[in-house]
Amino acid sequence: MSVQYAIFVFKKKRMALILNIETATKVCSIALGKDGNLLGYTDINEDEYSHSEKLNIAIVELLKNNNLSFDDLDAVGISSGPGSYTGLRIGTSSAKGFCYGKDIPLISVNTLEELCHLSPIESGIKIPLIDARRMEVFGAVYSHDNKRIQEDFNLVIDEDSFANIEGEKYLFGNGADKIKEALANNTTVHFIDDIVCSARGMITVAEDKFNTNDFEDVAYFEPNYGKEFYTVPSKK
Repeated sequence: MSVQYAIFVFKKKRMALILNIETATKVCSIALGKDGNLLGYTDINEDEYSHSEKLNIAIVELLKNNNLSFDDLDAVGISSGPGSYTGLRIGTSSAKGFCYGKDIPLISVNTLEELCHLSPIESGIKIPLIDARRMEVFGAVYSHDNKRIQEDFNLVIDEDSFANIEGEKYLFGNGADKIKEALANNTTVHFIDDIVCSARGMITVAEDKFNTNDFEDVAYFEPNYGKEFYTVPSKK
């Protein structure tokens, strides 16, 4: 009698404590994620940029309030833009410093994808928008379940914006307000207020990247500041 043995090898999911940092807009935000779950967060939303004065202090306080220290961290997540040059530089510098100091990996999370994870939409198309300057925004197009449909774009707003995208469209983020008037007559466009950047939206993305070893090179990583602007072609 012969006996056959089958050996199954299961990959054990690593459990991680990740500090997430969001500074792409005027919101200075941090969040602690443990195994993909939110432990705690701090959002500082002020009229002026206060990141350089408040970011590191807020991080120390958040760790302390959760009985944790920098030694407990497994990785640092950074919101990678597009967004404010000043804000992104400050957040990236802090994140790199923590990674260097504790020899832990750096994880980048697209800021527009982060916004999608903060939106409650269960159908239709998500279009997260970040204010750039004048009548310009950074944006992208996602499905209702946060799958990317169109790559990041820099958009000069006009009445034909997003006319080439079919279906019900939901716009949100701090760039959505400036486009309301231009798209007032578009019945397929809906605006969701009060969704702003927050590190809370980074938790699940950062955890997934940690478990697939999708890390950045700490020495060479640079965020996406957003560059040339153009108008998205519309259907004729």
